[in-house]
Amino acid sequence: MQSQREYVLRTVEERGVRFIQLWFTDVLGTPKTFSITPAELDNALDEGMTFDGSAIDGFSRVQESDVIARPDPTTFQILPFRTGPDDTVARVFCDISNIDGSPFEGDPRRVLRRALERARDQGFSFFAAPEMEYFYFASNDASAPPTTLDSGSYFELTVADLATDLRKRTVITLEEMGIPVEYAQHEDAPSQHEIDLRYTDALTMADTVMTVRLVVKEIAQERGVYATFMPKPLAGVQGSGMHTHFSLFSNGRNAFFDPDDERGLSQVARQFIAGLLEHAAEITAVTNQWVNSYKRLVAGYEAPVNVSWAYNNRSALVRLPIVRQGKTESTRVEYRAPDPGCNPYLAFAVVLAAGLRGIERGYELGPEADTNLFLMSPEELAASGIKPLPKNLDSALAAMERSELVAETLGEHVFEWFLRNKRSEWEAYTRQVTPFELARYLPAL
Repeated sequence: MQSQREYVLRTVEERGVRFIQLWFTDVLGTPKTFSITPAELDNALDEGMTFDGSAIDGFSRVQESDVIARPDPTTFQILPFRTGPDDTVARVFCDISNIDGSPFEGDPRRVLRRALERARDQGFSFFAAPEMEYFYFASNDASAPPTTLDSGSYFELTVADLATDLRKRTVITLEEMGIPVEYAQHEDAPSQHEIDLRYTDALTMADTVMTVRLVVKEIAQERGVYATFMPKPLAGVQGSGMHTHFSLFSNGRNAFFDPDDERGLSQVARQFIAGLLEHAAEITAVTNQWVNSYKRLVAGYEAPVNVSWAYNNRSALVRLPIVRQGKTESTRVEYRAPDPGCNPYLAFAVVLAAGLRGIERGYELGPEADTNLFLMSPEELAASGIKPLPKNLDSALAAMERSELVAETLGEHVFEWFLRNKRSEWEAYTRQVTPFELARYLPAL
């Protein structure tokens, strides 16, 4: 850590950095920042920077407002965006602490750190690799339907167009920032694109998700275009997911792989998957935290709607991708519920907690769902013991509120604030009269 601190100070001086942005998030995953000059950096790395936490949703109450942002020097990065030739800006992610130095319970990064510490106590390291889907639109004008930039579909290979150029420039920028991209592609819906990130430890990946969302939006904005990670911005086409591949490592080896198993899947992996399935409904409010998230989780649009697992079956909630011969270290599970509007720190934390619970309590994995679940009737699903995911934010919050696992993982502060905030969102939504209702009922009733 000391050598990293010295690297940060040296780089700021050598690169002529004018401002350092201290990044953190509120409980919902909204990015927050304030800037310091190089003159304050040495002190910030030693003692942190005090700021008013009561101004951040889900942080402190007014009577206990001040908190400290403590930069994590391992996350230091020069940003690629400039407004002039001499305004080099860097960023560093922060952990938030109380004035007395104790960890602040409202810090989402701390929630994930705590979950990772629990995994380490059991001998595991946790890795993640998300597939981030998003849309490009001509603007973010909410008074009119979004205008797409292209009419492409899966893996569309087109002549040069604006959306393809934006995606390409985004990937190049991320690579220049040291964020490796596995691949990028056009997704199924018009103007929908996907960037898949190469796996790394879950805390670094949560930081990376926050960075990618900013980079995608910044590069789009430079060309007068709006990029959005809204889960379902268009009706009649699929929404944007954040299918995420997870794995546990122990002593440098993939704990999900067993060479003696017919399909190469270890008992640890089976118990982890069983934990995900057992607690799927409870964690859905965190992995899919918006009213709009549940417009994506409907049948017919390639999003999971049932609690199930399978090998290479994209209708399942938990999918086990086929591992190529000789690539056993890539054995992993893909959790397909999350969307890119989630708070990645909290989402990764509850996924890990659910999986660990399965390992700790020796959950048994039920039979594989080896058919297309989208074609099965509710009666057939029920007969197979396959339960549905929550169908809206209200039911997801009800499942979360009953969950000892989620309460323990998030901590009392985040758990209670999240529930209050999301209940308020749901109540505000139920008071709206939508264009759908006007079109359907006004002429007929």
